[in-house]
Amino acid sequence: MTNVFAFDTKQFDTAQFESMFAPARAFAALSVDMTEKLVNAQFEAAQAYTDTSLAQLRSLMEVKDAEGLKSYMEGQQKVANELTERLKGDAEKVVALQQEFAEESQKLTESNVKQAQEGAKKATETATKAVKEAAPKAAN
Repeated sequence: MTNVFAFDTKQFDTAQFESMFAPARAFAALSVDMTEKLVNAQFEAAQAYTDTSLAQLRSLMEVKDAEGLKSYMEGQQKVANELTERLKGDAEKVVALQQEFAEESQKLTESNVKQAQEGAKKATETATKAVKEAAPKAAN
């Protein structure tokens, strides 16, 4: 029984394979790096929001009288301001990461287009040369 999926590795052009898949691999690496940065930013934000929420719950549990409640409520304005600033900073971080990804993707695309153009030019030159060499032989 023969394996229909087997292929002769001697006929396999590693350089051609690399040139075909290098752009996809570079984009995949960029995507993985960006995903890691976004996940880390989300973890940091979640940790900060969790810490703030737990601290607020602990403060609320310490309220024992009207004066304590008043103090707690006054502190809520400060906490709200801090959370607003944190949220703004987190949003700016995500926007910066998205812009970085877009810029790096564009650079990769431009590089790949340039490589493809150079490859097409070389292939055209090789084909033209082969036709010119074969023409006199075919005439004989």
